[in-house]
Amino acid sequence: MKKYPKNGSLPKPAGRNGALKDKHILISGGTTGIGRATALLLANEGAKVFVFGRHKRELADVLKDAQGCAGSVFGITADQAEPEGVDKVFTAVSKKFPHLDVLVNNAGIGGNDITADSDEGMMYTVKSNLLGYLYCARRAIKLMKQRKSGHIVNVGSINAETMEEGGEIYTATKSAIRAFSKSLRKTLKDSGIKVSLIEPGMTGTDMLDEDSKEQQEKEAKLEMLKAEDIADAVHYCLTRSSRVVVTSIQVEPLCAED
Repeated sequence: MKKYPKNGSLPKPAGRNGALKDKHILISGGTTGIGRATALLLANEGAKVFVFGRHKRELADVLKDAQGCAGSVFGITADQAEPEGVDKVFTAVSKKFPHLDVLVNNAGIGGNDITADSDEGMMYTVKSNLLGYLYCARRAIKLMKQRKSGHIVNVGSINAETMEEGGEIYTATKSAIRAFSKSLRKTLKDSGIKVSLIEPGMTGTDMLDEDSKEQQEKEAKLEMLKAEDIADAVHYCLTRSSRVVVTSIQVEPLCAED
């Protein structure tokens, strides 16, 4: 299991001070990797963050590490691959928060080569990586439209552009997230709801095949991003002027392989 820094060691992001104080934010896949780093960073900025993931242990870890933040982190376990799991999340969010300001669509899993995966495996990857985003976005939009304000940040992948060999199922879902984000932004442009897309390059998370030591070596060589780098990109999107929307960001390691 990948080891993460405590909230006190997170870098201080650049942005408008106090912009996220008391904002109500929901993060899918917020118990590990990018989602976890984002939850702690935004909570350190004073936000009230609700996270969910599939496993109790990781949820307990992030809730413990969030203690002492300027804001707060709450959460439950749920699987966004099923509508019932997403309903469970939004029921809990509505009880905890008076409204929802931000949805960070982040939860996802890797995918095998199409010739190696089963029909059931392919279906679960698509449900987790694509339908889960749609389930969460639809419910969030309903809440945000009531206030004519909100921000949806979809975390995709640079694979949507590079389309590397292998992992076709994963790549297909991330390509779909890119198209979904562009279309949704046009749909919501007059509603007061912003839509941003962040496409990370190779990032050290539990989802990769490399163990923690291998990831740390690549991070040290600047060949791999840290989850905190993407959290900073999320923060950037959320702290811009109300006049603008950051439509998309691609973030790659400085020494990424071509």
